[in-house]
Amino acid sequence: QVQLVESGGGLVQAGGSLRLSCAASGRTFISSAMGWFRQAPGKEREFVATITWSGVRTVYADSVKGRFTISRDNAKNTVYLQMNTLKPEDTAVYYCAAKISGYDLTTDYNYWGQGTQVTVSS
Repeated sequence: QVQLVESGGGLVQAGGSLRLSCAASGRTFISSAMGWFRQAPGKEREFVATITWSGVRTVYADSVKGRFTISRDNAKNTVYLQMNTLKPEDTAVYYCAAKISGYDLTTDYNYWGQGTQVTVSS
């Protein structure tokens, strides 16, 4: 089992920045990748970004490319999502997730955090 706890959400004005953190515990060594997803009210959950355990490979959704950066600190078992130039459409609950295996890093995650709210005001 892998436990994930997100933090860092909040209210920010458009154009501002936030950094989300995801602390992992448990059998973290079984995870091949860590990702961020988000779900806005009335919408399905969508992929945002992911990073492999080594940190060599990252993937971003087109909607956040150039604005968001995912990184990880394996010594701290923590993954970060730096979000810059935030837009009102970025408003959502952001979830951290861990993936055990599989080449497609945008789907089929096995463990999920409880989520953290990000609200971007216009």
